[in-house]
Amino acid sequence: MTSAATPSFAETLTSPGSPVVLDGGLAGRLEAAGHDLSDGLWSARLLAEGPEAIVAAHLAYYQAGASVATTASYQATFEGFARRGIGHDRAAGLMALGVELAREAARRAEAQAPGRALWVAASAGPYGAMLADGSEYRGRYGLTVAELERFHRPRLEVLAAARPDALALETVPDVTEARALVRAVRGLGVPAWLSYSVAGHRTRAGGSLEEAFAVAASAEEIVAVGVNCCAPEDAAHAVAVAARVTGKPVVVYPNSGEVWDAGARAWRGRPTFSAERAAGWRQAGARLIGGCCRVGPGAIAELAAAAG
Repeated sequence: MTSAATPSFAETLTSPGSPVVLDGGLAGRLEAAGHDLSDGLWSARLLAEGPEAIVAAHLAYYQAGASVATTASYQATFEGFARRGIGHDRAAGLMALGVELAREAARRAEAQAPGRALWVAASAGPYGAMLADGSEYRGRYGLTVAELERFHRPRLEVLAAARPDALALETVPDVTEARALVRAVRGLGVPAWLSYSVAGHRTRAGGSLEEAFAVAASAEEIVAVGVNCCAPEDAAHAVAVAARVTGKPVVVYPNSGEVWDAGARAWRGRPTFSAERAAGWRQAGARLIGGCCRVGPGAIAELAAAAG
């Protein structure tokens, strides 16, 4: 938890010291606890059907040493909830509940180990996450910046009104959506980070990283830029480019390194995420470091111990 004497989230990012440790994959933690997340709402379904499970998952990451919990709202949209028969007001309430559930986990963690500054970041996934067809990893939806801004702004207003410490604009596949998100967070009064998903040395949509990060360089609301939901091997280059292009603190939270086999509906390969690799991200300019898909509390505990 934070107090009046605690620096704000944005101030913490620009202060010297150890990196801020983010959590790992929320959905993976929920699945490990036995929850089926195979429908279009993914982890957001449990906002309505299993809120205590979400608290427990956040708490596991705080207990592992994370200082930031990212809410279960990545795939929470008015359109997605409507397909499940959930109306506008109830959907807005569920999005806000995600922030409160993370706050409750922070309260429990603070009671167990007082004195830590614990933060909550409200997750907002890309347009493709709402489609639930994998297009979040391709981008280029055929929509304009203005159309994407109109999609994102209403739910960002709801999330901001719930007063998280930050908005996590994450897994962004292309520069068009990034421009829309930068516009959509203007005036909300909550700092945000903008995080692309990348493949190799380019965005998932195949765009230039220099162009992608430049979108956020002069945006006051964007307090950190970086990458998530990518291979650990692709992170270091992107971190260095983000730091050079924007001069802002950099956020990085890649996947485990395993690869999803859609045909077999199973993960293949071996994890390549490690605290040793994260040390290189820190040297390249990363200020917020954590994990995404398939990175669990054990890996976050190792990361937190190494961050010291």
